[in-house]
Amino acid sequence: MGADGRATHVTAGDPAAFRLLVERHSGAIFRLAFRMTGNESDAEDVVQETFLRAYRGLDQFEGRADFGTWLHRVAVNCALDHLRRVKRREEEFHAVSSADSEEDDVLSAVPSGGPGPERLLLSAELQVRIAGAMAALSDRERAAFVLRHFEGCSIAEIGKVLNLRGGAVKNTIFRAVQKLREALQPLVNS
Repeated sequence: MGADGRATHVTAGDPAAFRLLVERHSGAIFRLAFRMTGNESDAEDVVQETFLRAYRGLDQFEGRADFGTWLHRVAVNCALDHLRRVKRREEEFHAVSSADSEEDDVLSAVPSGGPGPERLLLSAELQVRIAGAMAALSDRERAAFVLRHFEGCSIAEIGKVLNLRGGAVKNTIFRAVQKLREALQPLVNS
């Protein structure tokens, strides 16, 4: 992408040029946000926040930088902020509902009569396991893994987005792969 002409026009205050950049990059930013959040609605929120922050922060964009890389950095930061907010809300919810959990434990021991997990389709179980394994990664590991294996970014690009050196990026991706492999190993052996 480089410092394409549209980015130059955007930094000069041309809203039409910014709209073109949004159209050009929105699909990639949505894919990144979806893979980081695992939820379409949350991903849409992250995309909106990304472009809002990008527009407000255009003065921070350096014309010699790659606009797509800069925008991915903004998107990763928005996704990480979103994941932290969700985690805080869940922790608050669990703190409030912990008093009710004793009653729930008794009720959960009663068989439901519905189909057991053995009746679930393998693909559904696999999707759940993958989502769970991805959620178990640290935010940085998830971002690095998604950028590398889903977005096809180079180690250098990931380093720019996450503000890490090449060796740290490689180690982060390696840890993510190891954790995912370990979490999904039972499916391979079954």
